[in-house]
Amino acid sequence: MTAADGRAAPDVVTFGETMAAFRAQGALRLGGSLGLSVAGAESNVAIGLARLGHRVRWAGRVGADELGALVLRTLRAEGVDTGHAVTDDSGRPTGLLLTEPRLGTLTRVSYYRAGSAGSAVSPADVLPALAAGTRVLHLTGITPALGPSAAEAVLAAATAAREAGLTVCLDVNHRSRLWSADRARTVLIPLLAHVDLLIASEDELPLVQERPGADEPEAVAGLLAAGVGEVVVKRGARGATSHTAAGVNDRAARQVDAVDLVGAGDAFVAGYLSGLLDGADVPARLHRAVTTAAFAVATRGDWEGLPTRDELGLFDQPDGTTIR
Repeated sequence: MTAADGRAAPDVVTFGETMAAFRAQGALRLGGSLGLSVAGAESNVAIGLARLGHRVRWAGRVGADELGALVLRTLRAEGVDTGHAVTDDSGRPTGLLLTEPRLGTLTRVSYYRAGSAGSAVSPADVLPALAAGTRVLHLTGITPALGPSAAEAVLAAATAAREAGLTVCLDVNHRSRLWSADRARTVLIPLLAHVDLLIASEDELPLVQERPGADEPEAVAGLLAAGVGEVVVKRGARGATSHTAAGVNDRAARQVDAVDLVGAGDAFVAGYLSGLLDGADVPARLHRAVTTAAFAVATRGDWEGLPTRDELGLFDQPDGTTIR
């Protein structure tokens, strides 16, 4: 389907805060050089989907600064539609994050996003991005933690998307440095009325339960009974499980030498939504999701190592293979 502006409607719309990302080679307190890139859960998913051949639109706000220009330039270079992104002219800056490796694959992340342009995203910024013909709205639990207007934007978008017949995907993606578990639960549980696909890690399931002490089967049963069509539980190195009314499907993780775990969850979501868009069944969606997550784990950066569609089969090649 073609949008009113003549462009093909996106398969997926997502929005949130994308920040400038400074990556250290060692402990920040020791100084040294920093690599500069961009990062944000929603834009990580957008890039992952774009590399797999899907049309993706990212909406959000960036500062009227060089880092905001970097965010938009990077997303455009990766094939993501930024036509509905807003450059904030009120003086709010683009948010920052700093990452530093500490022990093996353990990484410490420091955020500088209070008062940022991204935290001021509003319903007026994101609702116009939901073009007719869009199939999926992807949201995370990070965005409503940024502030009142961002929380309003998430609820408004989810409501409008559900009414328009889109599939609404929510990745809980809890950030304890942004809000408490109790506050997250207060905001996320009402949002579930508009969610078709819920993705959460095992330790995030209590954030979408009225009774946080319930075990996983009881928690999932409650979510399905409340109208969520599918619950996907991410288990890290142990793979993932999909729960629907039709049954339960498990998938083991791909075995790779872990280099950097940051961004693995977003890569998983990109792979899962890609399979959904392709009409794949649940086992095939899980297979693609753990494959894209493995690419993220095996490479440095939040999104830089994500695969293109023709690279999905690389894990099936024997060790030591050289492709010429």
